[in-house]
Amino acid sequence: MTAYVIVPGIDGSDDRHWQTLWERQWGASAVRISPASWSAPDLDDWVGAVQNAYDAASRQNSGVVLVAHSLGCWAASTWLLKNPSSQVGGAFLVAPPDPDAPAFPRQAAVTFTDVSAQPLPCPALVVGSTNDPYCTPEVATGFATRWKARFHLAGACGHINSASNLGSWQHGRDLLDSLSQH
Repeated sequence: MTAYVIVPGIDGSDDRHWQTLWERQWGASAVRISPASWSAPDLDDWVGAVQNAYDAASRQNSGVVLVAHSLGCWAASTWLLKNPSSQVGGAFLVAPPDPDAPAFPRQAAVTFTDVSAQPLPCPALVVGSTNDPYCTPEVATGFATRWKARFHLAGACGHINSASNLGSWQHGRDLLDSLSQH
């Protein structure tokens, strides 16, 4: 059975966010990261939280998929690069923010600006939006290329978060399912 490690962005994902809705649907098959620095993100803390969630998820399941949003994409990819032999079946990376963009969250700039997209050790899919205020489609495509990930442009979905009013985001679930078929 597949387990899912939920890796939200700053402050976690609220009750209306697709990650939270998916987590509820998955029940015990989902483990959310729990960094101490939700509001003032520290990359090492977040990477450690991914490790803890991965450990918990992999204990009782045969495979693990990382489901990351926003800043969580950088925590997930950094963890994957530090753990290339992990048994991760895929990384679903939604709306990664551009660390070089003016809109990049100041509270994350201290430790997250030195991140870089490098080839990931598992199948990956990056999902971007045509009007994401934190990352242009061109930059998101570049991240996907450097991560050796497939790229999907979801249309005008903003930051693909609660404000996007996607509900349980069926299109995203279909994309996630396609990740396991490659």
